[in-house]
Amino acid sequence: MRILSMVPSWTETLISVGLNVVGRTRFCVHPRETVKDIPAVGGTKNWDWQKVQAIRPDLILLDKEENPKFISEQSDFAWHASHIQSIHDMPLELKKLSSRFNNKELDDLAQRWQNVVNMPSAKTNAHNIPGLIRWGKTPDYPIDSILYMIWRKPWMTVSQKTFIGSMLARVGISIENFETKYPEIDLENYEEARTLLLLSSEPYPFLNKEKELSNLKFPHAFVDGEAFSWFGVRSLMFLEKHLHQKTGSS
Repeated sequence: MRILSMVPSWTETLISVGLNVVGRTRFCVHPRETVKDIPAVGGTKNWDWQKVQAIRPDLILLDKEENPKFISEQSDFAWHASHIQSIHDMPLELKKLSSRFNNKELDDLAQRWQNVVNMPSAKTNAHNIPGLIRWGKTPDYPIDSILYMIWRKPWMTVSQKTFIGSMLARVGISIENFETKYPEIDLENYEEARTLLLLSSEPYPFLNKEKELSNLKFPHAFVDGEAFSWFGVRSLMFLEKHLHQKTGSS
């Protein structure tokens, strides 16, 4: 089956189990040595329809959170849309893909995800951040609030009601909750000394702005955004490694 994947985390996951991915988005960057030879059709929100047609996919793989516009406009090809909102969605969605692609390795990934879902959440603290790349400013006082930041100008964060929120909860990080999934916030509403900002490496390139951000009065840490948001095999391996280290299991 010729698969066009419009979801970076699914692209990496399908390739890892040997499926035939013939098209991708420009954000599908893993595994690097493989995807460099797979043509890109655009982004997850915008695409070149002529390139899609030229690929002649047997099926387009989408996600309702990442590709809502594509889903509403695409009618020429067969498609399958996952709906990932939490780590708890992963076992069932992988089983659906396993059935669609007749691929036992996806079943195995579903079972590994189920094992992770069944494990107790890890315990951590504001000085021991899973997925840490490096600190920008370490806390000087006890932390009362943690915000996982995904954008700047305007500042945007995530709610507990997201896949990222569920990942953070599983590794023992309790973030602020909001009514909307990805709210814009005003940092002036938070106490500088006692609010920790986790600056994700994506989608906003916080790491590239490290010098500018050095003036932030908030304690802040740069964290691996792919580990927390790529909901396929990448986030699974991140959780397996972290939870096994915390529990002492092998």
